[in-house]
Amino acid sequence: LKVRVVRSSPPSSQFKATFQESYQVYKRYQMVIHKDPPDKPTINQVRLVPVSFEDPQFKSSFSQSAALFAKYQMAIHKDAPSDCGENEFTRFLCDSPLEAENLPNGPDCGYGSFHQQYLLDGKIIAVGVVDVLPHCVSSVYLYYDPDYSFLSLGVYSALR
Repeated sequence: LKVRVVRSSPPSSQFKATFQESYQVYKRYQMVIHKDPPDKPTINQVRLVPVSFEDPQFKSSFSQSAALFAKYQMAIHKDAPSDCGENEFTRFLCDSPLEAENLPNGPDCGYGSFHQQYLLDGKIIAVGVVDVLPHCVSSVYLYYDPDYSFLSLGVYSALR
């Protein structure tokens, strides 16, 4: 048995070279030990989208995200449909006091508010609203499609 430590942040060349192999070990472990279904979201099925109506990905996914938010709020929190419209969604999870900022020594995504979208077969099944700040990442809110509650997406998001 050989054990080595590789730097993950910032990613070293060794980390990058062994990432896929390490990920496959992790995925198999999750399926065997924790009984995760094989279709649980993977790294390729999560995208970080800046919360900005100027961003094409945010604009193109807005209606789907807002509809998912309404479905979640009504099923999980028993909100009335009138409390879950696009205006309420925008006010609650899209309007942010944070200014987007890209600094040379900052993360590739920059600082600001983001929607971390979890996709399955091209469909958004969960959204984690996060603020990326200079010294931390703040999880603001998570909503998911109740039809996929068996995937424990809140736990998955927190660990991610």
